[in-house]
Amino acid sequence: MPRIQAASVAEHHARQRRALLDAARALLAETEQAPSMAAIGRRAGLARSSVYQYFASAEDLLAAVVADVFPTWAGQVLERVAAAPTPGTRIWAYVVANVDLFASSEQAVARALTRVVEPRVLQGPMEEFHAQLQGPLRQALTEFGEPEPETMAELIDSLIVRASQDVGATARTQARKTADVTLARLRRLLGPYLGLGPQD
Repeated sequence: MPRIQAASVAEHHARQRRALLDAARALLAETEQAPSMAAIGRRAGLARSSVYQYFASAEDLLAAVVADVFPTWAGQVLERVAAAPTPGTRIWAYVVANVDLFASSEQAVARALTRVVEPRVLQGPMEEFHAQLQGPLRQALTEFGEPEPETMAELIDSLIVRASQDVGATARTQARKTADVTLARLRRLLGPYLGLGPQD
């Protein structure tokens, strides 16, 4: 029996499960294909048979990745929104954080998941992700004085998605440069509306 490198068996299991999720996520980012249980085990430093102690199948493991990544992505955006000092800068922080997600390796994970996971598995987490982000964005728009916060929030999301299409289609080595160009375009559009200064 492998030696437990944790304060308790429960903590050991939590660490191993975390390692498997991280391994699957890394392989999805690298290959944009569904990784095998053996490949995930190798990346996590576990035998293939050990992977099945935590997940009954590859589909089960990928569903767990879906359940794990969407809250993580939402948390990354919301943390940056919350750190901004004014309603206008919170709205801009929302834009920047979303474009940065498009430019990161997480976009490859998102593309892979849409290919290898059943739509019914993705639907709920995606809807929750959208709802988690829309609430703070609409709140910031309301505090900013926007008379139609829900409509404007949807428009901002549409702008982000449309403007970021080039980022998602760019080779990973060029993604950051493309994201900067995208942000410059969005700032020209939204900067006057938000009253952004040179340091915002």
